[in-house]
Amino acid sequence: MAERKDDLATLLQKPPRRSRGWLWSGAVALVAALAFAGYWLAQAGTSGTEEATYATAPVARGDLTVTVTATGTLQPTTRVDVSSELAGTLAAVEVDYNDSIAVGQVLARLDVSKIAAQVANAEAQEASARARLVQAEATAREVAATLATQQELADKGLASRSNMVTVEANDARARAAVDMARADLTLAEANLALARADLDKAVIRSPIDGVVLNRKAEGGQIVGPGLNDPVLFVLAENLTRMELLANVDEADIGQVAVGQSAVFTVDAFDNREFVATITQVRYASEVTDDVVTYKAVLAVDNPDLRLRPGMTATATITVAEETGALLVPNAALRWAPPRSASGQGAAGLAGLILPSPASRNPPQAVASGRSLWVLRGGVPVEVAVAIGATDGRNTIVSGAELAEGDAVITDQVTQAN
Repeated sequence: MAERKDDLATLLQKPPRRSRGWLWSGAVALVAALAFAGYWLAQAGTSGTEEATYATAPVARGDLTVTVTATGTLQPTTRVDVSSELAGTLAAVEVDYNDSIAVGQVLARLDVSKIAAQVANAEAQEASARARLVQAEATAREVAATLATQQELADKGLASRSNMVTVEANDARARAAVDMARADLTLAEANLALARADLDKAVIRSPIDGVVLNRKAEGGQIVGPGLNDPVLFVLAENLTRMELLANVDEADIGQVAVGQSAVFTVDAFDNREFVATITQVRYASEVTDDVVTYKAVLAVDNPDLRLRPGMTATATITVAEETGALLVPNAALRWAPPRSASGQGAAGLAGLILPSPASRNPPQAVASGRSLWVLRGGVPVEVAVAIGATDGRNTIVSGAELAEGDAVITDQVTQAN
């Protein structure tokens, strides 16, 4: 009885054979459906055709101007800061803003009462030293005569040796006194010269012909070289000739050179361009906010005095000019046909259903920079060229196989039919 129950339980646990057959039938049907779908997709993919169309531009002959942009400020050709060499009080200020000045013209005067007293003292000392020199020279002549007389007596045997020694000593002392008096006179003359120089410096004069740009001096003001801001006047030489100090980016400085021409604008005159010429390109770099620039100095004519020191200017420097050259758009130098797809898709059933990534997204080509693609008979043809100057939009090219009017390819658009 127990054996029958075990056999019955074993039979109940086994799946019926009919159910297992249905499972196998379903799996085969699914595989067949997937295979058919993959075949249909593959046929659909190969039945369509793709037609490539190209955007082109003609090779044109024309003129090209290459420019560099820089910003800077206008400054006088010669600017001088004038201060007082002496400490003192300003007694008078004799010029104002925008006054025209000449070399040697008085700008301001210091109170000279103390300096005048020093000059008088130095003059007295110089006179005293001169008198002492005269006295010393007279004494020296007297002693020299006594020495000569004593020498004659000694030669005749009428003078003692002790008298001779005394007279010779007196002569040496007299000559030394003359030297000392001369040195004292020299010192007194030097002190007098210094005092008179200070008196002269108490009158502040212009060192140049020009105009007063700024005046910081006022009557009664205490001035001196030891102050925080000792500058009293800012003078500029002839403002009809100025200079523009332009900051050129390090990426452009290699193209900038002395003698190149430029035009610039200022905010005060938006509709007017001013002409300038580069006179200097400085080697020293300047770093501002991690940006490296180099200073270019441009000479500017300012006959009508419209331009003023300190104005901000934007300059366009012409670094290269070509006439009658073959020009192509820069886009033509960047274009190249897509590379052929490499690599295979997935194998087996997945390969039938899923197209390979390369067929969906062909690799992007990279232009060599030494050739162009010209459309000839509807087919792109690579032509070797030499690259010249560029203005950012067009580039000068030359090549034996390139001619004016050739259609260079700048882009490609693929359309499915």
